[in-house]
Amino acid sequence: MNIDVLLTELTFKSMRSGGPGGQHVNKTESKVEVAFHIENSKALSDAEKERLQLRLGHRISADGELLVQCSDTRSQHRNKKIAIDRLIELLQQHLKVSKPRKKTKPSRSAIERRLKAKKRQTLKKKNRRPPELP
Repeated sequence: MNIDVLLTELTFKSMRSGGPGGQHVNKTESKVEVAFHIENSKALSDAEKERLQLRLGHRISADGELLVQCSDTRSQHRNKKIAIDRLIELLQQHLKVSKPRKKTKPSRSAIERRLKAKKRQTLKKKNRRPPELP
């Protein structure tokens, strides 16, 4: 993934942020939405595009864009920076290839310890029972 090329492919949209905040919220467009079109990107290889389609399919819009919004601060510029950081982190996180899990089995001594502990517990419970009368 080439981050410099990726940054040139982003499209930004600003809108009014919701929630409390008085007059400032009603007249400034501080909320930022960053859109990134995965299929048309030159920053990603074909394998990376495929992996992102699989892993982020639920977050991709019908237009094929990955959208990230931010309305954390009162500043549009800070919200823009936060949204870009979130998008890059999201892409990096989902592009990682996880190592396959190796199957392991417990050692012979661990199996024996477990069985001995079970037998000890069984005897303890058995000795607490009232004796059987003929």
